[in-house]
Order: sequence, then C-alpha cells, then structure tokens
Amino acid sequence: MKLSEIKAILPTLDNVSFQTPDGKFVPEHFHVTEVGSIQKHFIDCGGTIRKEQVVNFQLWNADDFDHRLKPTKLLNIIQLSEEKLGIEDDEIEVEYQSDTIGKYDLGFNGSHFILIPKTTACLASDACGIPQTKQKVNLVQLGGENGASCSPESGCCS
Repeated sequence: MKLSEIKAILPTLDNVSFQTPDGKFVPEHFHVTEVGSIQKHFIDCGGTIRKEQVVNFQLWNADDFDHRLKPTKLLNIIQLSEEKLGIEDDEIEVEYQSDTIGKYDLGFNGSHFILIPKTTACLASDACGIPQTKQKVNLVQLGGENGASCSPESGCCS
C-alpha cells in the first residue's frame, strides 16, 4: 500500500486497527512512534546496485491503556512527516514488535489494516547460480500411450 492510499482510507474510518498475520489485532492502545522515510542502497549477489525507498511506520504497544489513535490524528502525523521530512508517495513498511522487530507490508480489507509478512528473496537468481524451481507433476495426470492412464493395470509400466 502506498502512502496516498492510506491517506485516502483514513478519513473513511472511525478507528484505526491493525491485524497481525496470525489473525490477532495490535492492541487498541498502540502508538505510532515513528513515521519516516527509509532508503536502502545495496548491491545484490549478482553485482547489481539497487536503491529502495519506503515510508516506515513503527507501531508500539505501550502500557498507556487509555490511548486510542484516531484516523484524523494519524493523518495529521503523516501530513507533518510529509511536510517536515519530504516523504514521498512510496510503499509503506510497518515495523511491529513480536519476538523481534517484524517488518510488514500493509494491506486493507475494507474495515482494518492488515500486516502482511515480508520475505527475503534473491534478486539476482539468474546471475548467482540458484536453480529454477522445477514444477512437480503427478504422473497419473500425464496419461500413458494414446492418452491411457499410467496405472499399474494399464500395462504402461511393464
């Protein structure tokens, strides 16, 4: 989800809630402790130099049980970040504490935001020798000669 998308969604909501990948919700008294821009400048295993930039939201579960972040307040925080930091309309990455700091993409299901797990991947699989994943095929579905099924009774295995 891009920053412009969350800015369009927030005015339509009564409350801001985030659902974790296991179906639980970030406690209602969470804080957005950071909104920022993160740039990553790196070289992949194939030697290609790359740059990535995301808008980062950090969610924190505080012991401030009376706190509730309203959509207008989050929208104001975003707008202040755009004004003071020059944040662009990039994809949003959410940091949230689990066993360690988890990084998530952000989705929306029509009523609340969804934290979508991020995964690592090789960006240069064609250059670093990682074999392509072979498609698994069920031999029974292939059929034998003239389209006959390859079952022990068909005689194709003898």
